[in-house]
Amino acid sequence: MRPSPVDASLPSLDETAERILLSAPDVGELEREYVLAAMRSGWVAPAGPDLHAFESEVAERVGVAHAVGLSSGTAALHLALVSWGVGPGDVVPVSTLTFAATVNAIRYVGAEPFFVDCDEESGNMSPSLLRQSLTHLRSEGRHVPAVVPVDLLGKAVQYGAITEVTQEFEARLLSDAAESFGSTWQGLPTGSFGDASVLSFNGNKVMTTSGGGMMLTNDEALAVHVRKLSTQAREPVVHYEHNEVGYNYRLSNILAALGRAQLTRLDEMIARRRSWRERYRNIFREHLGVRILGGEDDSQDNCWLTGIVVDPHSATFSARELGAALRLSNIETRPIWKPMHLQPVSRGIKGIIDGTSEKIFDQGLTLPSGSAMTEEQFGRLIAQITRVIG
Repeated sequence: MRPSPVDASLPSLDETAERILLSAPDVGELEREYVLAAMRSGWVAPAGPDLHAFESEVAERVGVAHAVGLSSGTAALHLALVSWGVGPGDVVPVSTLTFAATVNAIRYVGAEPFFVDCDEESGNMSPSLLRQSLTHLRSEGRHVPAVVPVDLLGKAVQYGAITEVTQEFEARLLSDAAESFGSTWQGLPTGSFGDASVLSFNGNKVMTTSGGGMMLTNDEALAVHVRKLSTQAREPVVHYEHNEVGYNYRLSNILAALGRAQLTRLDEMIARRRSWRERYRNIFREHLGVRILGGEDDSQDNCWLTGIVVDPHSATFSARELGAALRLSNIETRPIWKPMHLQPVSRGIKGIIDGTSEKIFDQGLTLPSGSAMTEEQFGRLIAQITRVIG
């Protein structure tokens, strides 16, 4: 049995070392200026000029007609499904290798998720398994109104093949681009694909509004309805009139101001993350059995998080050993998402699973990738990695 390099060299947590996070918020003086200006304007309520400007600026960057700022990416997923009338009796195929929010939104509306496994190179939804899923569900007479693929760790899914399948089966495509803002697929921005897409501006994302998200679409009626639902579905009359159930999901004007500042810096923050990715690639390139999740080409990725996959049979270390060693050095790591079909809350939910996502979860590890990470921090991180992998 191969000895672990962790037990002998790193017996306890180094609490004196500065904490290095996976993806800390990258904010500075510019963000303070934008937020302070918004506060001084008096627009501290949910809607306001910074929110409307932020929506327009993001829509323009992505190349879509409409954007609706919301309290989270989860809210964006939820409201798109509600607006399409997705509900009990419906089945929605969804990536199994994802964060729980993607699947939670489907369950909020009473629909049934159907898990679809991934391709090995990127961890994104497999178009061939999606086709198998839709063929199977059609044979059972199930109604499939929408499909929800996820851009894992910032790499776009194969939108050409995925779109071809969804169109063939007459299902709407709801793109979960929460992790991929700033990425492209064949030169087109993520967030521009499908009938609608969602972004997340959570604190650990490539850019942040503290908490927040956005729904993007070229469908004006959908945008109008999502915006209405996000403000408690109030009718445009002088008194409070409601014809349908609404939600308190609107993004605040102050947080939108923070987002506007971040948006001006997005390209430089992505460039910083891409530089970490390249340096990780150089470190692991000579180590047998280690690969960067997402393939060899980073040119279209925002490099939100760098994930590695370690084959324990050919590498000199395992992903779990490296993760444990880094955590003992007060460096945050995380396995790749635990597949949703393995989650206790998903017990009894069906799908087409070929084991690829389970393998990536078992052999994968995400490494610190934030644009706020300093050269000194990265140097300490690399020293610890080298200590483990030799």
